[in-house]
Amino acid sequence: MSAPDHLMTVHLVSMGCARNDVDSEELAARMEAGGFRLVDDPADAETVVVNTCGFIEQAKKDSVDTLLAAADLKGNGTTTSVVAVGCMAERYGRELAESLPEADAVLGFDDYDDIAARLRTILDGGSIEAHVPRDRRTLLPLSPVDRPTARVGVSVPGHGTAPDLPAAIAPASGPRATRRRLGTGPSAPLKIASGCDRRCAFCAIPRFRGSYLSRPVADIVEEAHWLVDHGVKEVFLVSENSSSYGKDLGDLRLLEKLLVSLDKVDGLEWIRVSYLQPAELRPGLIDTMLMTDKVVPYFDLSFQHASGTLLRRMRRFGDAESFLNIIDSIRSRCPEAGFRSNFIAGFPGETDADVEVLTDFLQRARLDVAGIFAYSDEEGTEGARLDGHVDEDVIAARREDLADLIDELVSQRAEDRIGSRGRVMVEDIGDAVIGRAEHQGPEVDGIVTVADAPAVRVGDIIDVEFVGADGVDLVARCV
Repeated sequence: MSAPDHLMTVHLVSMGCARNDVDSEELAARMEAGGFRLVDDPADAETVVVNTCGFIEQAKKDSVDTLLAAADLKGNGTTTSVVAVGCMAERYGRELAESLPEADAVLGFDDYDDIAARLRTILDGGSIEAHVPRDRRTLLPLSPVDRPTARVGVSVPGHGTAPDLPAAIAPASGPRATRRRLGTGPSAPLKIASGCDRRCAFCAIPRFRGSYLSRPVADIVEEAHWLVDHGVKEVFLVSENSSSYGKDLGDLRLLEKLLVSLDKVDGLEWIRVSYLQPAELRPGLIDTMLMTDKVVPYFDLSFQHASGTLLRRMRRFGDAESFLNIIDSIRSRCPEAGFRSNFIAGFPGETDADVEVLTDFLQRARLDVAGIFAYSDEEGTEGARLDGHVDEDVIAARREDLADLIDELVSQRAEDRIGSRGRVMVEDIGDAVIGRAEHQGPEVDGIVTVADAPAVRVGDIIDVEFVGADGVDLVARCV
């Protein structure tokens, strides 16, 4: 792929989750290979590309605000265009373009393969008509095992390979990941699958992310090697539903095999798995996660609530007791294991009794980290059509009360770790050494401050004893 002589400048903003971060690095590689130079300051960019999030109302508002802030740069003598990509752009397409004329283009997933050409068209004064959104689940067969052979021509962000990418961007041999690292830390997300086949009543993600599609093990392992070559010590396996990995490849135990394969990657120190469905957390997967050397004992479990009755209305499975049994069975084998989850307050039909069940569950579960979201209707979801909608003021009050409770409980859980030992991966070195323990996921699960660490480098793993806590954050000393 030959690039034009003039390298146009682009600034890329990545919003939302770690899955979006992987997509952003794919876009960065494609733009760089297509003749663009990435710059850190948006004011230095001819084009600002915002990889939006379309998950919940607050995330969508943040994405719009970021696009408007970027549009304000136009007229500074350098910035001439602002482009929206990502989940919100894919989900709303033409509707977003019409309501946000400040953006010069709204591009969907189908534009990713030719993103550089699209941006050049815009910079040359041309226009690109925004797409009409469609249910991307219809692009692949209903049967999961038929999808791998049928996905030719279907754009799936994070699954791209490009054999003609420059060697500086992609591996020299094997499946060549379309990726350009934007961060410099020792941890990086690694996408193992995209899309979702679940039909949770509150979630619109499957409509714009499409049906579940696993990446082949060889592609993932090769990308892990590439990440290690680019300074990564920890891979954070991400997808919409990691516990379903492999079902479309004909092997429901493929995640276990993937973890064993990644364990053999030289230079990789930690493997972390995200977003597991409790209903799919089979004993063999737990065994592999606890017994494979490089896999950290970290369980990111999507509970969403604890009331069995309400969970059924959500089109989900389980209840407080079954969830507690999962947690207790893991803790009985690995007391230091970390647990995180997310919950929804105010789903239609939620009663005071349901909230009491959730409150009791949180107190008994002793999670390390938990997020609590206020329910809001999402277009095209079953939840929006259900009866029993809870008053918005009641939802806000419930969310606030639960958030206060969670803050107290996760602080107590951090204090419970005082006096115990663990391992910390160094992420920053300043007046003190800052890192994360095995039970802490990147960016959102707290940090560990090690005040007396010897000479260490970013990416090193040190043995510590936890001696203090401040909320979810811990203080440690080397041992």
